[in-house]
Amino acid sequence: MKYRAVRTRAGFDWITLWIFISLLTIGWLMIYAVEYNPETNHAIISMSTSYGKQLIWIGVSFVFIAACLIIHPTFWRTFAYPMLFLALILLILVLFFGQEIKGSLSWFTFGPISLQPGEVAKFPALLAISSYLAYYRTDLRKNKHFFTALAILGIPVGAIMLQPDAGMAITYSALLIVLYRAGANPIWYWMALSLIMLFVTSVIYDDYYVIITLVLGASAFVIYHFREKVYWFSGFAFVLTLAVLSMIMEWWIPAMVLSIIYFLVSLIKLLTTREQRLVFLISPIVLLASIFSFSSTYVFDNVLKPHQQDRINVWLQPELCDPRGSLYNVLQSKLALGSGGLSGKGFLNGTLTKLNYVPEQNTDFIFVTVGEEQGFIGGVAVILLYTILIIRIFYIAERMKNDFDRSFAYGLGAFLFVHFLINIGMTMGLVPVIGIPLPFLSYGGSSLLVFSIMMGVLFRLDMDRRRA
Repeated sequence: MKYRAVRTRAGFDWITLWIFISLLTIGWLMIYAVEYNPETNHAIISMSTSYGKQLIWIGVSFVFIAACLIIHPTFWRTFAYPMLFLALILLILVLFFGQEIKGSLSWFTFGPISLQPGEVAKFPALLAISSYLAYYRTDLRKNKHFFTALAILGIPVGAIMLQPDAGMAITYSALLIVLYRAGANPIWYWMALSLIMLFVTSVIYDDYYVIITLVLGASAFVIYHFREKVYWFSGFAFVLTLAVLSMIMEWWIPAMVLSIIYFLVSLIKLLTTREQRLVFLISPIVLLASIFSFSSTYVFDNVLKPHQQDRINVWLQPELCDPRGSLYNVLQSKLALGSGGLSGKGFLNGTLTKLNYVPEQNTDFIFVTVGEEQGFIGGVAVILLYTILIIRIFYIAERMKNDFDRSFAYGLGAFLFVHFLINIGMTMGLVPVIGIPLPFLSYGGSSLLVFSIMMGVLFRLDMDRRRA
């Protein structure tokens, strides 16, 4: 018995636990700083304040972590799909019985307690993906298996989009990292990244400029592979010069026509077997990319709602936004972060924090409080803690001995990475403001509880690996 206790103690990952506790402590102190008022006298543990509720949720989270350390790992794999089914029921029920907040039916409210099914579903979704990847016949190099995994991921995402809560749905993209590590074909990720870049450029620039760039780029690619034909070089240089001059003079129709004519002439010239393979590969890509560019602009202008357009414009074209409207949050966030300087104004001394200049300061913009009160040094320290935690979780994942454990650990690290990247990025105006919490720091019971449970499961999986 004594020997068994020593093995358990030696097998527990104390470093990861202390990083986790450090982030929880920093988060609670920042929530306290946001709501602190010397003229009021509230108890530390109180349901009337955010910091009081958060402290209770922290206590509940440690109870669940302890429970996860007791539960055998096979339980999670066995009941992964039933748990996902129950989560899907919650996601459907919230559409009928949920409370609408900021235009989204995303919350169940029970008196002072709120529950967000979209957050809760992350845990069973990760379990289901991990269980599927652990099945001995699963091979993500086969498209059938890859799209089956995407379908499992799409079940909760589709239900969340019905609320609608696009920000929450985006966080589930973290599970794509798990699929990539499990052997998914990288070509799908390159295609997705290319479409995102094409959408962004289509929003920023005129469609015709994007299409001209695509056509000229395709022509340059073809010429590079057949550069021995000198007359193509001169023709390409001539058309490129005319196209650039036309764009400068805003004659986009001549520029587009010249580019397309030149590309078509290039296609006609390539009539040998080898060239045909290259041309017939590039041609539909350019055509589909051009159609997607036009479609992106149409969707942005006619399908997206005004507040969704504003979120994208705040990120890509802030000059088009109202400084007192959609741009207000980001401007105030940057102002507060910059006002902290190198070492900050000190704990409880954040003036912009106290005057509530930044909305949602204890949830989505909690990092602003860190930057204002603790300055650049404090902000970098928090970023380093998250970075070390995520890297360590990925390290734990690599040393796991079976596919289920490895996929689960990668999924947890990926969820933390996506939340961390988007949340801190949106406080600096680097990504769109989509309203997602910063794990362990932001106020909110649903996020804290779910991520704590996943940490507890990770600890138990790692302990079992060490005992084996």
